[in-house]
Amino acid sequence: MRRTPLAAALLVSLLAAGCQSRSPETTGSIGGLPSLGLGGSGPERTISRREVEALGASYASDPNDLNTAMRYAQGLRAVGQRTQAAAVLQQAALRNPKNVAVLAAYGKTLAEVGRFEEAAEVLQNAHTPAQPDWRVLSAQGSVADQLGDHARAQGFYDAALKIRPNEPMVLSNLGLSYALSRQLDRAEETLRLAAAQPGADPRVRQNLALVLGLKGRLPDAEAELRRDLPPEEAAANVQALRSFATRSGAAKADQSARKPAPRG
Repeated sequence: MRRTPLAAALLVSLLAAGCQSRSPETTGSIGGLPSLGLGGSGPERTISRREVEALGASYASDPNDLNTAMRYAQGLRAVGQRTQAAAVLQQAALRNPKNVAVLAAYGKTLAEVGRFEEAAEVLQNAHTPAQPDWRVLSAQGSVADQLGDHARAQGFYDAALKIRPNEPMVLSNLGLSYALSRQLDRAEETLRLAAAQPGADPRVRQNLALVLGLKGRLPDAEAELRRDLPPEEAAANVQALRSFATRSGAAKADQSARKPAPRG
């Protein structure tokens, strides 16, 4: 999987935007489906485009075959064709409106393509209060964060953690949600807990590094990044955080300069 600077540039841009609360990606895109924090439990199997084309041919010959439709959509997502995957899953959901697995996959994919309001509607029907699914709850939290409702998002994550205590993916999303709501101390505490879990993957530690960088602790952030990234990538990510901090400081200084002087 190709790395991008900080894998969490989304959060940096959201924090830089101040009151802007929406983004084309989800909070968990620092860890998710597989790296969107939308319910995946780890990296997905690599699939070739030839395999996806073969699945597409099977799907075209029998679009009513649910197993083929789900596998085809998964393959499309794996090669980055998420909009097409959403279209396949939409048809599957229309044919199987009570199938919670289909609705969960469809809702998560809608979130991946930025259709957050639709994703929220679909995901609320992907499980029931009597049989809640922690993965769907985490996905609902990610969508709520994208819609700017961080308190609601944190409620979803808390509910998921009651079912799956100390799940690193959910803790990571919760930590990022705290960061989005400017609670950086709680964000660091939560992400440290996530990183300490046996199942935590490098993306969780990168999220922790991001929050440390946002707190101005760049040496600590770099130390976390160096645990998983080559030195040049770790340095590039720290430089990105340093640049962000410089721009943020300049913007605050400019805002202060624009404020009218108090009347004596």
